[in-house]
Amino acid sequence: MLLLAVDTATPAVTVALHDGSAVVAETSRVDARRHGELLLPAVDRVLAEAGTGLDAVTGLVVGVGPGPYTGLRVGLVTAAAFASALSLPVHGVCTLDGLAYAAGLAGVRGPFAVATDARRKEVYWARYEDFRTRTGDPAVDRPADIAAQLAGLPVVGAGAVLYPEAFPDAREPEHVSAGALAALAAERLAAGRELLPPRPLYLRRPDAQVPKNYKVVTPK
Repeated sequence: MLLLAVDTATPAVTVALHDGSAVVAETSRVDARRHGELLLPAVDRVLAEAGTGLDAVTGLVVGVGPGPYTGLRVGLVTAAAFASALSLPVHGVCTLDGLAYAAGLAGVRGPFAVATDARRKEVYWARYEDFRTRTGDPAVDRPADIAAQLAGLPVVGAGAVLYPEAFPDAREPEHVSAGALAALAAERLAAGRELLPPRPLYLRRPDAQVPKNYKVVTPK
């Protein structure tokens, strides 16, 4: 097994190779505005560090979000393109699950929550019994609206760092790592569990909308 994992659902553009037992190579860069520009060079760096090529990859892992519309799609479209060109399976993993798994590897014990920046003064979040077990579906809310629900819990991720008044017990890591995402996927695959389809997990409508009551200027 050699899994190529990518995630662009948060400001982190992160790529890793995982051989089914451990991370072989990994790179991450936090830049919310350059997902498309940074992702493919990151794939090249990881492959070069591992001393291998795309033809050795046996499967793809991609973070499906939730995340902002444009950034999230960069990773998903790239994974789909590689899968089509190389005839490889693509396994989707919830980005919040990957962040929770990374937190567990860093020593955070449950129960806890994960919160990432959803912009518009909101967070994408989910609650976890432990670093492998999510309780309920991911959601998007204003921090003040969920502060009481998460009172007393550690909260992992950039969302907690951005809103300390709502989440006073913020924990690292702030962003997901492709290494953790790949390790979680490898663990679930080894256990025979079905992973998510590689489709974006959107929790709200995109900012762009078709104008209403616009005037038609083309001839009939």
